[in-house]
Amino acid sequence: MTAAVFLLILLGTIAFGMPIAFALLFAAIGVMVQLDQFDSQIIVQNAIGGADNFVLMAVPFFILAGELMNAGGLSRRIVELVGAFVGHLRGGLGYVAIVAAVLLASLSGSAVADTAALAAILMPMMRRAGYNPERSCGLIAAGGIIAPVIPPSIGFLLFGVVANVSVTRLFLAGIAPGIYMGLSLVIAWYLVSRREQTGVAPRQPMRERLVLLGRGFWALLMPVIIIGGLKFGIFTPTEAAVVAAAYALFVGAVVYRELTLSSIYQCLLITARTTSVVLILASLAMVASYMIAIADIPSQVGQWLQAFAGSQVLLVAAMMAAVFVAGMVLDFIPIVLIFTPVFMPIALQAGIDPVYLGVVFIMNCSIGMITPPVGVVLNVVSSVGRISVARAARGVLPFLVAELIVLVAIIVFPSLVQVPAGWWR
Repeated sequence: MTAAVFLLILLGTIAFGMPIAFALLFAAIGVMVQLDQFDSQIIVQNAIGGADNFVLMAVPFFILAGELMNAGGLSRRIVELVGAFVGHLRGGLGYVAIVAAVLLASLSGSAVADTAALAAILMPMMRRAGYNPERSCGLIAAGGIIAPVIPPSIGFLLFGVVANVSVTRLFLAGIAPGIYMGLSLVIAWYLVSRREQTGVAPRQPMRERLVLLGRGFWALLMPVIIIGGLKFGIFTPTEAAVVAAAYALFVGAVVYRELTLSSIYQCLLITARTTSVVLILASLAMVASYMIAIADIPSQVGQWLQAFAGSQVLLVAAMMAAVFVAGMVLDFIPIVLIFTPVFMPIALQAGIDPVYLGVVFIMNCSIGMITPPVGVVLNVVSSVGRISVARAARGVLPFLVAELIVLVAIIVFPSLVQVPAGWWR
């Protein structure tokens, strides 16, 4: 009954257009009233505690790192470097988009920032070469959502905070699934592009490739520093975020000399706006999480999932089906904050590895960013690519299917995540 009250208020307030952060707050208050435990001090204490978390300090720094990376020329040099090596293949700009998306994912962790950067750089080139605009936008969008899976990842940070799971282990466990997603896009692009008659760029001489490799060296060094530092315990995920932001600032301002005081100010402004949204969500979601625990809503949801309790695979599949449906109408961060405190106790009781669950969960949330009608990444790529969201949704379909196949494979075969994750320990 309590779970039904929570869901009814949450979905009802969202349907009437209330911001999700406040919908979570009112859902929590509704549960308090239903249990006759209303206390304004509990609301305030949990709201403050939701934002007062050391790990969450990484969020603004990773966002800032992504903005500085795009404004400072790191993203463009990555695209130029990849184009020199694979741009001469048939459909080569598509492969450039995929490889660049994987590399950029290891720099910023923001799907929106990566998609905007890739679309701004590659869409004009793909139009001139005769590529189908719908399919090009779809591929770029599908590549952009790899960012929350490959470390550094804001999604893993939030999941780790809410679920009390090691963020470092989540980061390292996300490397292999992110690569799987990239490989699935390579196969899908090969299948859909081989019949197209598009322009093929000339093969770059080795000398030019080496020149571009030298120009992109500083950008390529960033993921090595971040992942290496996490692997060898040199710094925590929060410290890694600060290092990433400082490194992007240094390279963009001193090495590439493309960052100006004006562009740095714009990066700080965008970071402040984005961070405020994330933190108000995290703050008020903590109130909801507290009431979810007090009302024992996970046990009630567990009863609904009782039919799947005999199999870990079926239980994870049922959870992910709910997350996938939610991803069609909710944004990435609200899904993490709403579903994690509900599903985590159920998963632990069933003996499911919390790191594995986190990887599958964040992958699913990422895919939700390209599923209509909401699909925030679809909106970004359609805006930059100057096509309608409906056309972008048609173009993304084959790549959405490819990434869903990867998700299903990981659900059915957990070792695809757990074995590679063990290599990094």
